[in-house]
Formats: sequence, C-alpha cells, structure tokens
Amino acid sequence: MAFIWDPVKEAANFRKHHIHFLTAEYAFDDPCRIRRRDDDSSITEDRYQLIGMAHRALVVVYTEEGEDDTRILSARVAEPFERRIYHGGTGTAYPYGWERVEP
Repeated sequence: MAFIWDPVKEAANFRKHHIHFLTAEYAFDDPCRIRRRDDDSSITEDRYQLIGMAHRALVVVYTEEGEDDTRILSARVAEPFERRIYHGGTGTAYPYGWERVEP
C-alpha cells in the first residue's frame, strides 16, 4: 500500500491539527485499528474514517485510489469519545458503524 496526499492540504492540516500525514501513516499499521465509512463527507468518492495508534490515538480520513494507493485527506488527535470507541467502550460491539480492520 502506498500513501499519497496533497502537500498543500498536508501543510494546512499540520497548521490546524499539528499532525503530519507521514505520522498518520502509522495508524494504518495498528493491528487494533478500527474504521467506518464516512458517508457524510463526499458524494463523489468513498471516504473512510480510521482510528489507530501512532504514539497516540489518531483519527485519519482517507480514500482508496485504485488497488494500491491510499490518499490521506486529514488527520488529527482523537477526541476522548473516539478513544473510548477505539478501546471498546462498553466491551461489546462498536457503535456508529465502527469495526475492526482485518490485518
């Protein structure tokens, strides 16, 4: 899998959230990462939200381009409620469409 992004968008993301997209790549290596479809953000492409650890829990919004490329659209530190979802919340099924990503 190759990661791609718009360098102008990455710079704006860093100014706003203090997260580089290169750092966000590590969230995809987390064996416990979870994701869901982001149906509210775009009607022209399939977008996903991922919560994974990269020294701390990050929320990464991305889209898949072709079979091998993942385009990162944004990355930020997870909010407390998102960290609870990542850690299993009540210990049962994940809410709001979140699910573990198969390794």
